[in-house]
Amino acid sequence: MKTASNVTLFEKNYLAEAKMRNHFAVIDEPVPSGGGDTGPTPVEYLLTAIGGCVAITLRMYAERKGWDVGKITVNVFQIKENNKSYLSEEISFEKEVSEEQRKKLLIIAGKCPVAKMVKGETLIESKII
Repeated sequence: MKTASNVTLFEKNYLAEAKMRNHFAVIDEPVPSGGGDTGPTPVEYLLTAIGGCVAITLRMYAERKGWDVGKITVNVFQIKENNKSYLSEEISFEKEVSEEQRKKLLIIAGKCPVAKMVKGETLIESKII
């Protein structure tokens, strides 16, 4: 199976268009970084992809277990301090979850495919064609 995203960077600043299956997204940089601020940055898309993947993974697991957790919210942040960068996730559930469920859901959150890719479990092979 092959999943693809095609990104084209236009000649104007950092404005790019991405096509994924039948969907389109705009990518840009903020004005202070030389962009036009016409869309999210690549980092913002990455954070969104992680948050979306974690939320979906948690929903799938909770449904299999028969747990009604209600709305799932995942906030993902890039933290930069002391010349280092890391990601931080805050996960919340609309409905009450037990301590045992919390522990298991936290483990499951780390198993989302996008998070695993970011953690370095996926090789990136680049070539100029």
